[in-house]
Amino acid sequence: MSASSPLSSSLEDYLETIYILILEKNAARVKDISQSLSVNYSSVTGALRSLSDKNLVNYAPYELVTLTAKGKNIGKEIYRRHRAIKNFFVKVLAVDEKLAEDSACKMEHAISLEIIDRLVKFSEYIERCPKGIAHWDESHGFSCLYKEDNPACTKCREA
Repeated sequence: MSASSPLSSSLEDYLETIYILILEKNAARVKDISQSLSVNYSSVTGALRSLSDKNLVNYAPYELVTLTAKGKNIGKEIYRRHRAIKNFFVKVLAVDEKLAEDSACKMEHAISLEIIDRLVKFSEYIERCPKGIAHWDESHGFSCLYKEDNPACTKCREA
């Protein structure tokens, strides 16, 4: 979205939910959105009207909800941020899935793309590194401080 008309956290949740429903079921209906977000139909209808006014969804009463190209791009990005944060919490911090899901849902709206990208890179690195020792280098990303001394750390340089 442009800086002049940012989406609220709530509208971002609707876009993400619609994006996920379309991925999973090839369609999004008001009923499914309502159930996914645990909100009533009138709340969904109001949000869909607002998203439609912003040219992010195609919505007409009693019809399937679809995303515009712009809406799909934004929904996909919100979903990517959500997954990155949740994966970091679960895989790196060993946080319980439910707590990670709830926290990721809250954080995905506020965290910068730079930090999200760094979380993704760190999560990927930590899964590769046998020692789990991370060092950030602006030109190379995450790497092992001991890679020269330890032949097992060549795995860190893969990818």
